[in-house]
Amino acid sequence: MAYSLIRFTQPGSQTEQLGVLVDGCVHPLPVQINDLIQNWATWETTVEQLLASGSTQDSLNEKDIRLLAPVQPQQIIQVGANYRAHVIDLAVSHKKDDQSEEEVREQTARMMDKCSEEGLPYFFIGLPTAIAAPNDELSLPYYSQSHDWELELAAVIGKYTYRVSVEQALEHAFGYTMVNGITTRDLVFRKDMTAIGSDWSRAKNAPGFFPTGPLLVPSKFISEPQQLTVTLNLNGQVMQQESTADMIFSVAQLVSHASWDMPLLPGDLVLTGSLEMGRTGDGY
Repeated sequence: MAYSLIRFTQPGSQTEQLGVLVDGCVHPLPVQINDLIQNWATWETTVEQLLASGSTQDSLNEKDIRLLAPVQPQQIIQVGANYRAHVIDLAVSHKKDDQSEEEVREQTARMMDKCSEEGLPYFFIGLPTAIAAPNDELSLPYYSQSHDWELELAAVIGKYTYRVSVEQALEHAFGYTMVNGITTRDLVFRKDMTAIGSDWSRAKNAPGFFPTGPLLVPSKFISEPQQLTVTLNLNGQVMQQESTADMIFSVAQLVSHASWDMPLLPGDLVLTGSLEMGRTGDGY
């Protein structure tokens, strides 16, 4: 039986709980998310037995709870320019007058293929304090009117992960969730420090800039993370529609490469990038 994990509070209570969600029914678990992740070998058996029993005692209706972000990471690893279509479109938008669009697309596609085989992802760090519940109202910073969204698949690290190979990497993914990475677009590039370049810290880490979840899906239910469709709807309009097959660096490559720079800890997030449709400005 397929299921997801959620974090939530009940009406009139500030106590954060963890639960198993199946068909709108929430089965509370007496454990916090990072403890469950670190001891999943034991808790998985408990969850399977609970669901197999068919018992609904102490269960809750999904409609009667407030959803929280399903994870509590200590570290958030982000990646830029990780979708072929997005990078190619950016190259075309910046092409020289003497270049044809077809020529630029072909050259960029070849560059992306080489980058995937030989290059390194463009990583930067997110702050856990920017994590927000999926349905919370977002208060945008007063100092800018230039904000956008980037819905991304995120791998949730399941165990201490340091310098693992690409072949081993997915064994270290506990599961997957979704993160909508908000960006203050006009803060990305520092006009006062052009030699330094981008300022990801201020542009992407304001409170609430990572609406996350609501579901954490264990990796055993997602055998191939490169065959998923990511869709973002805004008031009924599709703003993003992309396949994870279009990633330049796969989930396994991202986890592996990130783990060579720093130890990844249980519960950490590795975001995988976004196609970014419907943007204002150049994007990245």
